[in-house]
Amino acid sequence: MAPQYAPSLRSRLAPLLLFIQIGFIFMFYFCIEIDNNINANETPFREFYAEYQDVNVMVIAGFGFLSAFPVRYSFSSCGFNLLVAAVSTQWAIILNGIDSWFYRGKIRVNLKSLVVAEMCALSALISIGALMGKANPVQLVLMGLLEVSGFVLNKWLLQTLLEVPLFHSIMLLHIFGAFFGLTVTWLLYRPASEQPLEKEKLGQKTGLFSFFGTLLLWMFWPSFNSILVDHRLPGRKLSAVCATYLALAVSAVTSAGVSMLSSPQGKVNPVQLQSCIFAVALGISLPVVREPWEAMTIGFLAAAMSSAGYSYLKAYMVLALKCHDTCAVLSTHAVPGLFGWMAHLLLQIRDSDDHTMAIRFAVFHISGLLITIAMSLAMGVITGVILKANLWRPPQDRKCFDDQAYWVFPNLAVRK
Repeated sequence: MAPQYAPSLRSRLAPLLLFIQIGFIFMFYFCIEIDNNINANETPFREFYAEYQDVNVMVIAGFGFLSAFPVRYSFSSCGFNLLVAAVSTQWAIILNGIDSWFYRGKIRVNLKSLVVAEMCALSALISIGALMGKANPVQLVLMGLLEVSGFVLNKWLLQTLLEVPLFHSIMLLHIFGAFFGLTVTWLLYRPASEQPLEKEKLGQKTGLFSFFGTLLLWMFWPSFNSILVDHRLPGRKLSAVCATYLALAVSAVTSAGVSMLSSPQGKVNPVQLQSCIFAVALGISLPVVREPWEAMTIGFLAAAMSSAGYSYLKAYMVLALKCHDTCAVLSTHAVPGLFGWMAHLLLQIRDSDDHTMAIRFAVFHISGLLITIAMSLAMGVITGVILKANLWRPPQDRKCFDDQAYWVFPNLAVRK
């Protein structure tokens, strides 16, 4: 008779977490210091800290609650999101500071480096959405470490080879995270996913928590899109905030309308609405958006494509491509991200008076996308092959999307 619970992870997860954390402590002891130098050109601490907290709420609470909709997987969604975010952010701080360590002997940490590290960790949280419920925390932590390594390497390549600004290279996290996650979940495909799993369905209480996560992300998204904009150009920062809000508002309205039109019952699908109301496309195209109507048009088209993709792409991917995308990261992040990249290209060419510079920009822009997709797919394949090993004790099919496999519930536990 098969065991009622998934194999214990005591001998896997606990040693892995303690080893990683002790290693980070030693690295921070020898290599990292707090940057106390105050530059007159830098944003005042009080102002930047408020924006940093907005991003922090998005990463920890927003993405944690967003994926809590499965009826028996809400604890794991929030808890494992926090676990991966905490580990990945520490690792990103170290990787982002390698240049500083090489030249100065120390990695200096300030609020900006924390923000950049959390944004790098966010790429891993996007990928986890594709694999959520079908992997144990050991696999998720390893996936987070490997993905952040790949994303930081991709960012370094873009900035070094193509001289892409930091903001542009960071905003490609939606494309990188989506393709990385889809590659991993394709390699870890379970045939049982071809039939809808009972535990994967939306619960009334868990769905409310998930909607709360959506509201947090929706409220703080303008800070996320504008925090790395140069504060010495206050007009540009204000423009980024206003454009993001307008795109979010249009996305919310459009997503509700398309969701109702695509529903056989003529009702709004809450999970579809939650997945399609974010201004992902605008974040990538933000540097070239100058007018409010441009932001609103991008928000409208991105939401329409994302909503339509949610309705049709997820089932097609399972049946045709053998790829079960739990949180629909393809339609939530990949499709709007690619559309935002295309909008950036077209708007930049439109505003360019020099044809030579326009062609040069297009070549560099296309090269940046190809490098990002190639890196995400390559790292996804490497990660998927590593995570596929039985050494990590993946959960059984009937224990997917089940909190009892990992959390203590004395009142609900069933004896073996």
